[in-house]
Amino acid sequence: MKRSVFFQPSDGWVGDLIPFEKDGEFWLFYLHEVRSDPKPGTSWNLVTTKDLTQFEDQGVSLHHGSDTDLDFNAYTGSVVVDESGNHRLFYTGQNPRNLGPDGAPLQLVMQATSTDGMQTWVKHPELTFGAPDGYESGDWRDPFVFRDEAAGQWRMLLAARHSAGPERRRGVIAQCVSEDLVNWRHTEPFWDPRRYITHECPDVFAWGDWWYMVYSEFSESFTTRYRMAKSPDGPWTVPDLDSIDGRAYYASKTAERDGRRFFFGWIASKEGNRDDGPWQWAGTMSVLEARQNADGTLGFAFADELVDSFWEDVPVSLAHELPTRLNVPDGYTAVVSEEELPSQFYAKAVLDIAPGTTECGLLLRSSQDGDQSYVLRLEPKRGRLVFDRWPRTSTGDAQWHVSGDIPFHIELERPCDLSPGEHTLEVIVDGDICVAVLDRQVALSTRIYDLPAGRIGVFAGEGSVTVTELQIRQRTDN
Repeated sequence: MKRSVFFQPSDGWVGDLIPFEKDGEFWLFYLHEVRSDPKPGTSWNLVTTKDLTQFEDQGVSLHHGSDTDLDFNAYTGSVVVDESGNHRLFYTGQNPRNLGPDGAPLQLVMQATSTDGMQTWVKHPELTFGAPDGYESGDWRDPFVFRDEAAGQWRMLLAARHSAGPERRRGVIAQCVSEDLVNWRHTEPFWDPRRYITHECPDVFAWGDWWYMVYSEFSESFTTRYRMAKSPDGPWTVPDLDSIDGRAYYASKTAERDGRRFFFGWIASKEGNRDDGPWQWAGTMSVLEARQNADGTLGFAFADELVDSFWEDVPVSLAHELPTRLNVPDGYTAVVSEEELPSQFYAKAVLDIAPGTTECGLLLRSSQDGDQSYVLRLEPKRGRLVFDRWPRTSTGDAQWHVSGDIPFHIELERPCDLSPGEHTLEVIVDGDICVAVLDRQVALSTRIYDLPAGRIGVFAGEGSVTVTELQIRQRTDN
C-alpha cells in the first residue's frame, strides 16, 4: 500500500493545526478529533516532518484535563520561545460543564511551559484568564502570540466577539499585550471589521516589506483568508484574491523555514463518506506553500518537495498525440485516456486557451466516454476555477429528476486569472482527497468519494484549447 500524501492519524482526524519550526523540522501540533459520543475531551497531538512528504506521528503532546478541569478540551493556540530559551504554549481551555453568565461554556486562555525541548509540558492554571467586559465569555479562543520587536512587547491575538451588536457581525480579533509572557493586559482590538461571526485561528507574520494577517472566517463561508499591511498595526488591505483555498480547506496557520512560508490546514471530511454529505469539522492535514508575488500578494501551490516525491511516470494514451487542439466554437468535446489511473497520482496539464473560450479543463475518474466524472473546469469568461461532477444528485427516474440547476459545487469556486494563453493545472489525487493548483497561484481542495476509480481526460466547450503537455506521475514507495 502506498504511503499517503496527506497525514491523518490512524485513530482519528486532524483538527486545527499549530505549526512550529524547530531546527529545520516542522512540529505540527493539532487538535485530535475522535468523533465518539460522549466526547472524551480534546488533546493536542503532534506529528513531525522534515521533508513535508513523510510524517512521524508522535501521539499526544498536551493532554486535556479531567471532567472537572477547565481544560477538559484543550483547543487551539500557539507556541513561542521565551527569553530563556524555553517553550511557552498558549491554548484555549474549555469545559462544557463550566458555563459563563450567558449560559455558554467559558473559553479561557491557558498556558503550559516546557524546559526539555517540548518533550513534556507543565500546565500553569494560575495564569488562566478569560474575556474582559464587552466581550462574550464563550468566544475567547485561539491565542496567537508573536513578538513585536519595534514595540518591545509580546502581542496576543484572540478570536473573540463583542457582547453587543448584530448577531452575525460581532466578530473581532481581540488583543492582549505583555512584557514577560506571564502578565497580560487587554488593549484595543487588533482588527475589528464588524463583518463576521468571528475570525478563528488568527496568525500574523512579516515577509519582506509586508505584514500578513491570516484568519479563518467563521460565517456563511468557512474560508481561510489573508490581509496585507506595511506594519502589524495596519491598515489592513484586501488583496484581489484573498482566500487561501475553498470551503474544504480550513483553519490554516503558518510556519516559516529558510525564507519559505507554509500554510498548514485540514481538508474536511464529509458525513457518510459521500459527495453530497455535509462537511464535517476536522479531517486530513494538507500543506500549501505560499509564494510572494512582486506586488506583495500571495499565491498558493504545492511544495516542490511534494511534487518531486511523485517521480515514476504513469503511461497515458489519448486519442491524439500532444500537442492536440480541441476546437469546438459552438459545441463540446473531450478526449479521455485509455487507461484507468491509480488511486494516488500527480497530474500536470498545460492548456493554451484561445480568446473567447467558455470552458476547458480536466476530467478525473472519468468513464470511458467522459460522461461521468469529476470535473476541474476553467471558465475564462467568469474568471474562475470550479469543481463539479456528473452525475449530480438524482431524485427520480425521469430526465428532469436531477439537480441540474446547480452549476457546480457552490462552495468550491476559486477566482483566478484566465487570460488567453498558457495555463498550468496541477492535481494531486490520493484516495478520497483531490487538491488542484492553477498556475502556482490558486488552490482548490475537496473530497471525492462516489467515483472511486476512472480515467483522466481533457475537454473544451465553446472555444478552443491546445493541450501542450499532460503528464501523470506516481510514488513508488510502499
